[in-house]
Amino acid sequence: MVLNGIVWKFRTGVAWRDVPERYGSWATLHTRFRRWAKDGTFERMLQAAQAKADTAGDIDWVASVDPTIVRAHRHAAGARKGASIAFVKP
Repeated sequence: MVLNGIVWKFRTGVAWRDVPERYGSWATLHTRFRRWAKDGTFERMLQAAQAKADTAGDIDWVASVDPTIVRAHRHAAGARKGASIAFVKP
């Protein structure tokens, strides 16, 4: 139930105090999340799930990223530091 509560919290984006009591105490969920994040439990869970899916042939490790859809921040585009931007209504 603790893992389900942690997943529910991040899927919905609510505050820890707003997690339904059916998952247990919000304080317990928060404490367990912080402990698991710090000690690498989530990384080990991900690695185990990936290994299981890879063994079953459920993962296609080929990926393609199209950089034309990625927007650069204005500072990354060579804008002068401190320059103001004027917006003109069409």
